[in-house]
Amino acid sequence: NAAIIILLYVGAIKVDCGLLTQGNVVALYNYMSQILVELIKLANLIITVTKSFACAGRVNEILDMTTSLSHGEQVGTVAGTPFIAFENVCVNYGNADVDALSGISFTVEKGQTVGIIGGTGAGKTTLVNILPHFYDVSAGKVTIGGVNVNAVGDEKLRDMCGIVPQKAVLFKGSIRDNLKWGKNDATDEEIMDSLTCAQADDVIKSKEKGLDEQVEQGGKNFSGGQRQRLTIARALVKKPEILILDDSASALDYATDAKLRKSLKSLDYNPTVFIVSQRTSSIRHADKIIVLDGGKMVGCGTHEQLLSSCAIYEEIHYSQFQKEGA
Repeated sequence: NAAIIILLYVGAIKVDCGLLTQGNVVALYNYMSQILVELIKLANLIITVTKSFACAGRVNEILDMTTSLSHGEQVGTVAGTPFIAFENVCVNYGNADVDALSGISFTVEKGQTVGIIGGTGAGKTTLVNILPHFYDVSAGKVTIGGVNVNAVGDEKLRDMCGIVPQKAVLFKGSIRDNLKWGKNDATDEEIMDSLTCAQADDVIKSKEKGLDEQVEQGGKNFSGGQRQRLTIARALVKKPEILILDDSASALDYATDAKLRKSLKSLDYNPTVFIVSQRTSSIRHADKIIVLDGGKMVGCGTHEQLLSSCAIYEEIHYSQFQKEGA
């Protein structure tokens, strides 16, 4: 702006003196405007390139980063051992003062259903995330078939697991494409079987295009319960040996939740199921229920056993259901 003012001021003087015409001044003004626009573009380009180099450096740092997970030599399963065993397991995030999990020990046989319950921040999600080796334990060990999860191999281990996280996430594309994330070569029959088990077949029947119905990013065109059932179906397509449901039925009504649990029990490939829930109704029929409080296991047993032996479980249960005789 200052340059234009100077140009017009000097130009006016030159015109008054007869050294320039008014057309010459207008032409100079246009040339100056074009030059300034290009200089501004050049300055923005320099800033963009500088930012790009900085971003590229940060991306390279991430790509060059090595995993902190420990891995042992891969070995076969050991006969005569529990299918899954937690042995005095402790987990600590980033050298925190307090362990996220401390002294967790229990065993699970193949095909059993395990319920995990506790208050917010009790360590429920941390517990189930150790199984697919998302985190290393800071003490103790977790074994599958008698082999430490560190030595099973991450690819093999995660192929064994079907995981449904707390937040049900669907991706942009068709319903069929979303469900094939669990198994790329899944047939429509396998997909429909998993949808039926997850109580989501009615979702498909209600859509005009069926499995070809388009899903918006994040599944915004589906309700919370529909998203949860579709993500459960996605985990079931691959027929996992270990199925982890991390509070993934919270948006389902009690009747649908009960039908889902009954369907899981009747699966012919008999997966070992871990159900994380805030509702005792979702886990009361589990073979074993783990009660967590402050990262520690304060109870382990069946629903009836825990009602008589674990005050925390009893409190959670009767806060949701009226005590008989009350």
